[in-house]
Amino acid sequence: MAKERAGMTEETQYMMDRIVTKEPENVPTSGDAKEMRAVVLAGFGGLNKLRVTKKPMPEPQDGEVKIRVKACGLNFLDLMVRQGTIDNPPKPPLVPGFECCGIVESVGENTTGFEIGDRVMAFVHYNAWAEIVCTQVDFVYKMPEEMSFAEAAAFSLNFVAAYMMLFEVANLREGMSVLVQSAGGGVGQAVAQLCSTVPNVTVFGIASCFKHAAIRDSVTHLFDRNVDYIQEVKKISPEGVDIVLDCLCGDNTGKGLTLLRPLGTYILYGASNMVTGETKSFFSFAKSWWQVEKVNPIKLYEENKVIAGFSLLNLLFKHGKCSLVKSVMDKLLCLYDQKKIKPVVDSLWALEEVKEAMQRIHDRGNIGKLILDFEKSPTPLMASDSTETSEAGEEEEEPEGDNDSKERMPFIH
Repeated sequence: MAKERAGMTEETQYMMDRIVTKEPENVPTSGDAKEMRAVVLAGFGGLNKLRVTKKPMPEPQDGEVKIRVKACGLNFLDLMVRQGTIDNPPKPPLVPGFECCGIVESVGENTTGFEIGDRVMAFVHYNAWAEIVCTQVDFVYKMPEEMSFAEAAAFSLNFVAAYMMLFEVANLREGMSVLVQSAGGGVGQAVAQLCSTVPNVTVFGIASCFKHAAIRDSVTHLFDRNVDYIQEVKKISPEGVDIVLDCLCGDNTGKGLTLLRPLGTYILYGASNMVTGETKSFFSFAKSWWQVEKVNPIKLYEENKVIAGFSLLNLLFKHGKCSLVKSVMDKLLCLYDQKKIKPVVDSLWALEEVKEAMQRIHDRGNIGKLILDFEKSPTPLMASDSTETSEAGEEEEEPEGDNDSKERMPFIH
């Protein structure tokens, strides 16, 4: 706990000291047969735009599976959705979330392959953070018997993305080297595990210093993201690396291309450097893109380098590559059954703790995946430590004081 708190900002501490929920009247009772709890994003902006409320329960349409959700994955992309920094998001109010797992409650017409009671995990084009989810059968996969719901919620997006970048895009083979940014995150840990399934692959991990003790054994070489890791990597591998996986963008793009050896592949799969404050910042957005290395096709030709982009959700929901993702999922589930890979779960959070969970992601405090657990009760906090809310809905500033003595983190592994 002390290690985690050492990297906290005042904003994080402020969020950790908040009452988990202030709107008990919005939480439905068991008698609400046609309503469900869901996290609703009222508008793009800060954490105060999120709330747990009641929504009508959906029913499956043709080709859909209705899932009673047990757990959901929480990703950095969800934070970007909240801020409105992604392209073409749905108009709020909306229910966030792109992956979930649970039990099949019913199926729509012309739906085959699943029965009531099946334990499943699924991709969803938004709407995952709700007690009931309906999604097309093509996006649903049966869970292994030994897999817990927390593991399933941490599995789909992270491992499929990691596998496809390594093997479908970059063609990882024996003896190659991989540099992965945010090595302590869910995708970073999935990359490290998948690399271990190929002989003699060297993994260079970049992560915040306070995560090093926990993830050191998962990579070959580990470096602090706040130091000049280019020179350190080149001391070990003078020619550079074969694959660079970058979820940060900004000035890390240039660093990644610099470290790429001939015939190497740089893959951009995120842009978390664009997120600095709690709300969308035009300055941070502009600065991040300004720092991006200007890609010259002639230079790529001369240096024999490959630059690529990867978005799993676009691949599924825009490009229609469901069958390809299904074949990748089948391979991953075989690796899971063989105990060669296992999702890393950072922490479990009640639905009402979504703001606190999102703040933990914002501060890059997680090691592995954060999970919204629908069966978990909110962590009780003392009422005297609550933050008052004004009539306008803006949070009042908390008096200054020593917050370091307050230990109120929800259940953390």
